Amino acid sequence: MANKKKNFSGVIAPLITPFGDDGAPDPERFTAHAEWLMANGCTGLAPFGTTSEANSLGLDERMELLEDLVDAGLDPAKLLPGTGMCSVTDAITLTQHAVDLDCGGCLMLPPFFYKAPSEEGLYRYFAEIIETVADDRLKVYLYHIPPVAQVGFTLPLIGRLKKDYPGTVVGLKDSSGDWGTTKSILDAYPDLEIFPGSEAFLLDGLRAGSAGTISASANVNAAALYDVYKNWQSADADALQARIGGVRKIFQSLPMIPFIKAIVAHYRNDAGWAKVRPPLVEVPVADVMAAIATLESEHGFKMDFGTPA
Repeated sequence: MANKKKNFSGVIAPLITPFGDDGAPDPERFTAHAEWLMANGCTGLAPFGTTSEANSLGLDERMELLEDLVDAGLDPAKLLPGTGMCSVTDAITLTQHAVDLDCGGCLMLPPFFYKAPSEEGLYRYFAEIIETVADDRLKVYLYHIPPVAQVGFTLPLIGRLKKDYPGTVVGLKDSSGDWGTTKSILDAYPDLEIFPGSEAFLLDGLRAGSAGTISASANVNAAALYDVYKNWQSADADALQARIGGVRKIFQSLPMIPFIKAIVAHYRNDAGWAKVRPPLVEVPVADVMAAIATLESEHGFKMDFGTPA
């Protein structure tokens, strides 16, 4: 099927957040990596997703870093910041800020602290944010990640939000890790922009009408992911998908967030990139180097921060 023009599409990286020696976010590294990604396979960026360690960042830190991206010249229309919080008032603050910066959309977790909330309670949370911000520029992308949040979106809830807020609730990232779940959402709501949260489902998703992928490993392998996106209707599509699938398995062999940051640290020759915030901890260097050796020898993996791909 032909994929229609979408607000967001392609390969979107949930931008990793670097920290300086003082433990604070490092805006220079942050913007440099964002610029590199947009020149090397990414079609958009989702700062403050799970891979960004978003829930380890304060509101002020998140807003300042988002401003740093825009001030550095990143097109805000290509930015899909995470703005979902357990506190509806905090979510409103972050969402309003993103809209004021003309960001292309907001990727919104459900309130996840209280488990097994009712559909009505979840509906009221999103309704309050949308109606308080009250701005036609707001584009909401629901963030379905039940393995982590343990609170997700049922098909009826997605449909209710889409029906009551048409033109505002326009997409969803599915990080369920289950192709059956992704396919059921695609089948039920083909007009939404649906992004599998892993490139393992990139080709299947595109064939079923998805918009692309929002994946942690886009931070380090975006060009290969973009090859699948660009060539999904070609005879080479299955081989390209198999290639990124093999690389993804190595990424998943160690704790994903610290390993992704360690890969960037290695190829940038900048150990500071490996820093994570508690409760995350760094991956042992020996494990990182062994995995990188496998990536290079068995998959031809490399990152070049000298020139755009």
